[in-house]
Order: sequence, then structure tokens, then C-alpha cells
Amino acid sequence: MSQQILTKLAGALALVICLASCSTPPPPKDLSQDSIIPLPESLTATGSSYVLTNETVIYTQKGSTDLTPIAKYLAEMLNPATGFDIKWKSVDNAPNKGIYLALEQSGGAGEGYTLDIQEKRITIAGNSPAGVFYGIQTLRQLLPAAIEKSSVQQEAQWLVATGKITDKPTYGYRGAMLDVSRHFFSVADVKRYIDLIAFYKMNRLHLHLSDDQGWRIEIKSWPKLTEIGGKSEVGGGEGGFYTQEQYKDIVKYAQDRYVTIVPEIDMPGHTNAALSAYPELNCDGKATKPYTGIEVGFSTLCTDKEITYQFVDDVIRELAGLTPGEYIHIGGDESHVTAMEDYIPFIERAQQIVTKHGKKSMGWDEIAHAKLEQNTIAQWWSKVENAKMAVEQGAKVLVSPATNAYLDMQYDSTSHLGLHWAGYTEVDDAYQWDAVEIAKGIPAGSIIGIEAPLWTETVTNMDELEYLVFPRLPGLAEIGWTPKQNRNWDTYKVRLGKQKVRFEALEIDYYASKRVPWQ
Repeated sequence: MSQQILTKLAGALALVICLASCSTPPPPKDLSQDSIIPLPESLTATGSSYVLTNETVIYTQKGSTDLTPIAKYLAEMLNPATGFDIKWKSVDNAPNKGIYLALEQSGGAGEGYTLDIQEKRITIAGNSPAGVFYGIQTLRQLLPAAIEKSSVQQEAQWLVATGKITDKPTYGYRGAMLDVSRHFFSVADVKRYIDLIAFYKMNRLHLHLSDDQGWRIEIKSWPKLTEIGGKSEVGGGEGGFYTQEQYKDIVKYAQDRYVTIVPEIDMPGHTNAALSAYPELNCDGKATKPYTGIEVGFSTLCTDKEITYQFVDDVIRELAGLTPGEYIHIGGDESHVTAMEDYIPFIERAQQIVTKHGKKSMGWDEIAHAKLEQNTIAQWWSKVENAKMAVEQGAKVLVSPATNAYLDMQYDSTSHLGLHWAGYTEVDDAYQWDAVEIAKGIPAGSIIGIEAPLWTETVTNMDELEYLVFPRLPGLAEIGWTPKQNRNWDTYKVRLGKQKVRFEALEIDYYASKRVPWQ
């Protein structure tokens, strides 16, 4: 072999060795400096970074078919801003590089996960597919905020700080509620809200589907509910409703993001929209006029008529058939013109109907005046005494104190949206409370979680919705996820301030509270 050929071979070998061992190391990055909401259970930083490139592949554990749609979701989240064409595929064993999604075999909390970030590989291992999904939400927050953009960001460098995160939620129920009755919101709006709450690891969306101002879900056996009751809203707008196909589409979209829809049909009060559609549900047999105001407590189903219970049965039957989640919310609040001797048997019979159709009842805390079925949940919003009565009957409680968790309360007296009947709720007020401490006298074991309701008397579109929801919702999500001993306003407000660029990348019309150091 000639000396020239040997020289060329030596040069090629040196190049291979250099490519293998002399490549430029990834830039240093400190995982502990990233803003993650909700705060994870534990975090260890190792000071380097993983570089996301067009060569990155998402791998899923072979046989774990539930991970395939999650891998697709992750790729569809990463590709628009990066301009990459990241693919996904199943493998028998953990790869040496790329992003690897796997299910833990060791048990543990159902929604828990570990996120192990090394220079060559990111591993997201969940105790369930939901856990893997929540690990992805954390990964999103570790990438530059520009990852949320829908167009290619040419100048961005897609680095993720190395280290390990171990995480699991405090409560199994972490919810938000959207009132689509006072003002109607489109399917697209509801889907955007689902995406926003899922980003902060919330897993329930309670849809308030009926009230005095509008009936929002098609019931085929009672078509006038939407033909008449669906055509009004606060202020006299055109209203609207979801067909059953649209509702099923919302349910499926939510399921794909590990959010369960909890539908509410409020009764026996808050029923004017139904009473205007079907006069036989009124005690005097006369249809009421559509209502476009915001007062409460003036309407009631006629609890003495058997047709009322046929109505309730038909509505619950159809709704249960459309809803894979375990709960149907029966309302029960502010039924001021229903005598207690009529209210109690109505609530008891309504629960029986829900049970008959294979679901569990949930209701506002007033339902505790009635005998509660074994699996009924009382949602505490107003009187803790009612919640205690529910617990004394063996029921569990969902915590939604109006003074802290209601997202429709004004931030202060200058807020141009919202109400203040429960007081003003600044960002720190919405964060600095704990479910067990605020629900005095209710054992921790009786609390299933928290929910943040948004009533829409003053909210007409998504920009207005987002202004009231953000930046309070991330803090409420953290209350549901992160243990009390790990929560602190002084450190949280810094993490929240760093979310500013992410809010803007997501085009969230947030309230820039002066109590937050926005960065």
C-alpha cells in the first residue's frame, strides 16, 4: 500500500475519531433557573444541555400503544416553531439518543412522571399515559418560549437544560369551570381553553351548560331547549348551542389532552331557559320570557310535576350517553324560590336519576341539605357549613372558594371586567391559600381537589376570558398539583413573571398585575 493511501486513511480515521469525541460540547444551562409551573416535586440540575435538532426522533416503548398519540402530539407541538420534521417510532429498547417516551413498571402515582434530560437523550417515563403527557408539558416549559409560536423562528436555539425531575400531583381532581350559558363560546374557543388548562396540568373542565340565560346542549328528546332556550344570552346576544356531535368532538379533544369533561345541567333553579322552552315545566303551565340579565335565584322547575322528572331523566340519559367521564353535575345552587321541602326531594330524586344512568352526581354545596348518595360530590363555593354537612354524610368535597378561586372576580376596583360580590381577587390572593386550611373542619381525606370557576356575566370573547383567567389560573393549577410545603408566593411570583414571554408566544391576553415582577 502506497504512502499516499496510508496518509489518506490516517486522515479519514482521525476525522472519524474527532467527530466522535472532539465535537463541541453542548452549551451549559442551569435547570434550576427555569420557570416551571406547577412547581415539580424534586429537581436536580446537572449544568449542561440537550440540543433539539432536525435529526431528533421521538421514540416510544414498543407495546405501549397509548404512547403513540402522545408522541404525535409532541411532534406536532415541536415542528411549527422549529421548522423541523420530527418523526416518531416504536422501539424495543431505550435508544441512546433522541426523546424516549416510556411507561414505568413500578407503580406509583397514576399521573406521576420522571423527566431525565441528558446531553444525548431525554426520557419521559410516566406511571400512566397521563403521566407521560404531563412530563411533556414540563418539557415545553424548559424549551424557549418561542416553541409555542405557530411559525418558524429562524434565530432560535432549541436547548433544554440537563438534569432530572421527579413529579406527581397532590390532588387527582384539578379543574377549571367555564360558564357557556351567560355568554356562549364556540367549539374552537372551548378547545383553546382545554389546551391552556392542560398546559398547566389541569385535568377537568366543568362546562356549565344551562342557566337562566341559555341552554347550550342539544337534547334530541326535548328539541325546543336549543330551538328556543339556546337563542339568548346576557345582554341580548344571539346565544348558541352545541350539537351532540360538537359536544362529542369537544369531549374527544379533551380526552386526547387528558382532560375529562364534567357537564352541568343546573337545577331546580337557574332554569329560565328551559322554562321558556317548555311551559309544562312551570307550575302555572305558562312559558317564561327569555332572560338576558344577570340576577339569580328567581327561577325553579316545578318539583311537584311528574313531567319534570321525565324531563330530568331524558336530559341526563342523553348527556350520560355522550359523556365518558364519571360525573354529571346537577347544580343545585341559589334556588331561592324553591321551598326547602320541595328542594330536598328534588335533589334526592335527581341523584337517583344520575345513578340510574351509570354516573355519579356532583352539585354545588347547597345539595348537602338533601340526603346525598354514596358517591355524590359536594362542590364548596359559598358556605363551609354545607360542605361539613356533606362530609358528615360520607360525601367528598371539591374545593372552589369564591373569594379565592373564582376567576370572574375583579382584580381590583379599576378592573374593566368581572364582578366583585365575593371581593377583589388579585394574583397573590388567588395563590396564597390551601384547600385543607381554607376548608376549616373538613378532613384532608375528604377533599378530592380544587376547581377554578369562570362565570361569564361580563365575558363575551376569548380575549376577555384570558384577561380574567391569566395570570391567576397557573397559581390555582399549582395549588392543585404542588404540596403546600413547597409553595411560596415570593418564589412563585418570580416564576410567574418569567412566564410573560410564554404568555405572549401563546397570544394570551393576560392582566399584567403590578404584584408580579414580569420579565
